[in-house]
This record gives sequence, C-alpha cells and structure tokens, in this order.
Amino acid sequence: MRTRAAVAVSIVMAATATLGAAGPTPRESDESDAPEGTEELFQVDDPRIVQSSGLAVSGRHDDIYWTHNDSGDFPAEIYAVNGEGGTEATVTLSGPEVEARDWEAIAAGVDDSGDPALYVGDIGDNFQGAWPDIRIYRLAEPDKLVDQTVEVETFTLRFEDGARDAEGLLVDPRDNRVYVVSKEVAGGIYAAPETLDPDATNELTRVGSAPLYSTDAAFSPDGSHYAIRTYWAATVYDATEGVPGASTTQVGLPESEQGESLAFTPDGSALLAGSEGETSPVWSVPLPEEATAADKDGDTPESEPTASAEGDQSGGASALIWGGVGVAAVVIAGIVLLVRRS
Repeated sequence: MRTRAAVAVSIVMAATATLGAAGPTPRESDESDAPEGTEELFQVDDPRIVQSSGLAVSGRHDDIYWTHNDSGDFPAEIYAVNGEGGTEATVTLSGPEVEARDWEAIAAGVDDSGDPALYVGDIGDNFQGAWPDIRIYRLAEPDKLVDQTVEVETFTLRFEDGARDAEGLLVDPRDNRVYVVSKEVAGGIYAAPETLDPDATNELTRVGSAPLYSTDAAFSPDGSHYAIRTYWAATVYDATEGVPGASTTQVGLPESEQGESLAFTPDGSALLAGSEGETSPVWSVPLPEEATAADKDGDTPESEPTASAEGDQSGGASALIWGGVGVAAVVIAGIVLLVRRS
C-alpha cells in the first residue's frame, strides 16, 4: 500500500508535469486566425530541408529566399530557394569556428563595405543556458546562385544577464545593428554593440521585452518597423525612434507544424511565415495599413503588448502564470486533504 506521503509526492510530481506541459510546446493556430488575404506562396520541396528554422529575403536576387535547418545532424549549409519552392543553390559555410550547433535564424543586411550580406544565427540553446556564448556568421551574399563554399566572418556574443535560448535575429537596415530575441516566458530584445568585433566577445544588452516564446523576428526593408513572431501570432512594432518601439498590431498566423521563421516581403506590406517539417509551407500574411504606419503620437494601441525594458508578459505569459496558480492550488488542496485524514 502506498503511504500518504508517497501519494502527496505523486500529486506534486503530476502537477509539476502538468505545468511543464504548458510550457514552450508549439500550439497550432487556427487557420482562421490569419487575416483575410493570407496565402501560401510555396512549399520548400528540398528533402534535405526538414527543419526550416530561419527565413530571409535575398538582397541581390528577385524572388529568392534563404533558409537553413535547425539543430541536429545537419551540415553547415544555407539554401537559396526560389518562389516555387525549388533550391537554386546550396552554400556551405566554412571557417575555423563554424559549426551547425543550433541554427535558429537568418537575416539579410550588409557587410562593412555596404554590400548585401547574410547573417546566420547560431543562437539557440536547447539546454537552456548550457552554452555561455552564441555565434553569428556573416557572409557576403553570393552574386551567382551556384553551389559553393564561402568563408565567413564569425562573431561571438554573450548575454549580459546570463546564457539563454534565443531564436530571433534582427539586423536594422538603417545602421546594420544586430539584435537577438530570446525565447522565454519573459523574453527579451537584446542589442549587440553598434559594430560587431570579430576578435572579441560582444556583449548583448537587454533593451526591451518580447512576446512569450518568440521563435523569430525581422525588420521591414526600410527599418521603420520590426516584427516578432511566436508559434501562433506575430506582433509588429514601430521602430521609427529605434528599438524598442511601441506595438502597432498583432496578426494571427496560419496553422503550421511548428512555426519558426519570419521575414517581411520586399515592399514591407506583408509578413512571410515559415514552418519546420518536410515540404514546409511559406505563407504571405498581409498587414493592415495602420500596422506599418508610424504612430505620430507615440501611443501604443491598448490591447497590444509593447516591447519595453519593464517587461511584456503578453496573453500567453498570463495564461502560464494563472495555470501555475491553478496547479499550485491543486497541490496544496491535495496535501491538506491527506494531512487531515492522517
């Protein structure tokens, strides 16, 4: 027979497991949550790309999108995919410090000469803080779409407040400054130094908050706005005064296996949202006109989360907190009942 103490322990363990299940588990969004006009642009049909975790629009080639795999036994490669989902070129990254540890994002920017460049974010941490440093690999975007190996520049970065998991990478097109978005309950936006130093560890400073469990982020082509996505929605922010900025809108994203990637269309009127999985889709999600219009008064729409240094808990975080309260109540009630009967 199990003792009352053993039963109490079982209650605690079961409740803890229940709370854990409410953590960073992808929630498939209802396709109806996406705004009218949302459409699937293409499906990634390369059998090598089964964990498309990042997405960037080419700065050199029309109708070309760069992506890559996530963590696992994958080579250090990025892929140029055309508007029909076919792979135009495979680019292998090389260098003394290059490894495909946990690639979570890719962003378009420029190099020190002002030429189009790609930033690949080895910024994930599946062990929630086991790796003290993260890396970003920068390479000149190839002017010819052919299979090739490219030597990259490696930048080492470290969060000022301790190692953490991150999946969002932003490059401001106005000044080429890099930002990293952490994937947590109380996620944050972290700014890199104005100029990255390849010979030093670059400190990431928290400058604002991010939605619950953010999986990617992107700047609009003109830098006036940026967006951060979760598994089920994307929030757009006004960046005319810099980062962080006030949110302008939130849009639902289409149902997907595991929504991971985000980019803006070249004209900034819509978001591109991708997913992991075989033959994964890339969706075009139109933005309302007010979403990309600067807020002249600097006010934030009342129902939207903001990216501020004080922290944004968003609806998902609130649900998690109240879920934790409910679980704690069940635990306490079960233990009290056992004690009274002893």
